[in-house]
Amino acid sequence: MILLEENTNYTEILKREGMKSTRHRNAILLLLEHSEHPMTAEELYISLKEKTATINLSTVYRTLDTFASKNLVIKSTMDDGKARYELNHHEHKHHLFCVGCHKVISIEDCPMGELQESLKKKIDFDVTGHKLEIYGYCHNCKKG
Repeated sequence: MILLEENTNYTEILKREGMKSTRHRNAILLLLEHSEHPMTAEELYISLKEKTATINLSTVYRTLDTFASKNLVIKSTMDDGKARYELNHHEHKHHLFCVGCHKVISIEDCPMGELQESLKKKIDFDVTGHKLEIYGYCHNCKKG
């Protein structure tokens, strides 16, 4: 299991995953580590451009796809069609996505336990993992 924590040496993590450590990869991991919410590739690109003038949006997308394939980041797609990325801390959590303001709210409680047991009993299906994304309107968007 790979845990990405503050002051982690990204070079070692990337090496373990068979990837070269580059300035861009390290910068993307650092931005995701310090982000309070999942970020789009465009948000990452804008933040990186402010710090580093030599990066392309296509590089950000390719890097995020590689990280997702290596399970370093979690990719979620909202109903606006934009993928959002966050570091995979290997914690069990789910997200609420506001379709009004695109706010992302993490929830720790998992409502899937009963469903997993039911699937096991009814159709002899062993769930090995799941991802739950719930879409709706946050408190502020409901008011206006």
